[in-house]
Amino acid sequence: MGWIGESIESVKSMKIRDSLFQFITLGMIVSSALIIWKGLMCITGSESPVVVVLSESMEPGFQRGDILFLQMSKDPIRTGEIVVFNIQGRDIPIVHRVIEVHEQRQSGEVRILTKGDNNDVDDRMLYAQGQFWLKQEHIMGRAVG
Repeated sequence: MGWIGESIESVKSMKIRDSLFQFITLGMIVSSALIIWKGLMCITGSESPVVVVLSESMEPGFQRGDILFLQMSKDPIRTGEIVVFNIQGRDIPIVHRVIEVHEQRQSGEVRILTKGDNNDVDDRMLYAQGQFWLKQEHIMGRAVG
């Protein structure tokens, strides 16, 4: 039984070795994806450098399922730019065009109004209750590609 016992132990150790190798490979893939994501966050200045369009509100410019690359810069947001914003109480970011920008001269606060290209009215109904404008902190990034 010496030869058979050695063969069985060899097979068992190969299974453990293969499983360990697969686990390490999976860990390297996941950590590489995380490193790339965090690197993109640093380069673009956006907390979410890539988003997917989830509705038809920006048609015909963007179709449902399109992937957008975002960047957040220090430049002031201007009318006509496409931005991605988050509303308090909602988990899913929204991709729409800026239609009005108001800057308070005394405080320097910027108020932004958005609208989907395919929508008839502005986004005030999408904002949190009692909120009529977006502020800079709501903006996650600007679509750059």
